[in-house]
Order: sequence, then C-alpha cells, then structure tokens
Amino acid sequence: MNIALWIVQGIAALGFIYSGWLKAVQYEQAKRSWGWVTDVPRALVTLIGVAELLGATGIILPYALDIMPVLTPVAAAALALVVASGAVFHIQRKEYREIAVNLVFIVLAVVVAVGRW
Repeated sequence: MNIALWIVQGIAALGFIYSGWLKAVQYEQAKRSWGWVTDVPRALVTLIGVAELLGATGIILPYALDIMPVLTPVAAAALALVVASGAVFHIQRKEYREIAVNLVFIVLAVVVAVGRW
C-alpha cells in the first residue's frame, strides 16, 4: 500500500508542478494552453499556480523527510479543495475537458489525503 501511495503522490505532484509552473512562472504559455486564463486576473492565476507548487511540495517532502508528516495529507486535502474550486469554475463555463482533468486530480489528492492520514 505504501508503494501505491508513493506512486499516486508522485503522479499528483508532477501534475501539480506542471500546472503550477505554467500558471505561476510562464503566464504567456498558460494563456496559450488554457483559454480560461485570459478571462481571469493575472494575479489570481499566479496565486493558483503558487498554491499548486506549494501543495505539490507539501504532498511529497513532509512525509519523505519525516518532518511533520501530518502536513502531507493536509496539503493533499488543500489541493483537492483548490482543484474542486477550479472544477466549479469550469462547470460554469461549460469547459468539460477541463472538468475531467479536475476530477482526476481531485481523486489523486483525496487518495493521498486519506491514505496518509
């Protein structure tokens, strides 16, 4: 079970690092990749990206380093909330492809949160 959780954590972290990096650091690339970015204030996109980068760090490092490992499920739960908020946003905009991606990452984050609790 531990190995499976590490695999899920790794997949989730990679996805959040990719998404967070585009939003926080490569805004122009994010605009080309996701149409919704142009309709949202840049500061909010950057904030979401930073939250995703911090969350990706939080679902790996505390547990891996055994320094406050309780932060790993907390970070995973927080990421699930961020992604769920994004899903609601995409539902309102009828962006169904993005909703499917959101659902995958919600499931990954919830599995980590429950598995590491």
